Amino acid sequence: MEKICRVRHLGLIPYQQAWDYQNEIAEQVAAGQRTDTLLLLEHPHTYTIGRRGRSENLLWSQKTLAERGVTVHWVDRGGDITYHGPGQIVGYPILQLAPIGWNNDRIPQADFVGYIRKLEDVLIGTLAKFRLEGLRIKGKTGVWVKDLQDNRLMKIASIGVKVDSRGVSRHGFALNINPDMEYWQGINPCGFSQVRMTS
Repeated sequence: MEKICRVRHLGLIPYQQAWDYQNEIAEQVAAGQRTDTLLLLEHPHTYTIGRRGRSENLLWSQKTLAERGVTVHWVDRGGDITYHGPGQIVGYPILQLAPIGWNNDRIPQADFVGYIRKLEDVLIGTLAKFRLEGLRIKGKTGVWVKDLQDNRLMKIASIGVKVDSRGVSRHGFALNINPDMEYWQGINPCGFSQVRMTS
């Protein structure tokens, strides 16, 4: 049987509002009251820090954050710190990932990792439509492209997800289309000081 996923385009929306909306939808999906849903949106300038995040990867002072209009949120997704802002497509797939007959046991790790790889596949396929070659780096989550001048890899899409105890996903991906790249200077993206970001 083919599954249906409803897509909602929310435009520019504050991070906390979108997070609350994700949780509301996830409750409905888990209860069987709503079909799988993909939220597509943009955020105002925001840094989010995941469960593995460290505060030292936030490089700007509170004064600079205020001057730049950046909000900071500690969130329940995987990963470290990332940036969200205008010019970036953010996708939050809220999906029932658990198989039929699942008894609230832990979702197998392979399924969780497989879900992340599928998100990378979607992003790589999207980039291919625009004649860009998206790549993976072994051991690192996200999608990368080659710099045409020096052949170094640059990160164009970040992924951070949560799968709750009922097997429903939250959070998702951020694809850099045309954001203000200066905001990446305020963090060590994904906790790595040497990551080069691009759009």
